[in-house]
Amino acid sequence: MTVTYVIDGSGITGLDGFWAAMGEAVNGPGGYFGRNLDSFADCLRGGFGTPADGSFVIEWRDHARSARALGHEETARRLEGLLTRAHPTHRAHVERELAEARAGRGPTLFDVLVGIIREEAGPEALRLA
Repeated sequence: MTVTYVIDGSGITGLDGFWAAMGEAVNGPGGYFGRNLDSFADCLRGGFGTPADGSFVIEWRDHARSARALGHEETARRLEGLLTRAHPTHRAHVERELAEARAGRGPTLFDVLVGIIREEAGPEALRLA
């Protein structure tokens, strides 16, 4: 039997809101399901509230509103935070991504999150509604 986790995208106003919505969808109020891109990917692989056999679907309702909230502006905000602690060998890469996000180009956080879900849980595990 496939379990469906519903994310209400209308309440997502930024990345922190996504982490909270995803955590609550899977593990109830105050639930955890990642607080950064790497831990989110780990959670999607299993053992953090989803069925061990991977039989789950994430239904992301009002995803268009989430896509706007997780757009280039929020992407730039995240990259600004990363830049302050980036390793010197990685700093130029983060600066390039930041410049692209500020210019409204390149992948957004929404794009990255969708990609992680499809890569880690499978393309059929995400329903955009």
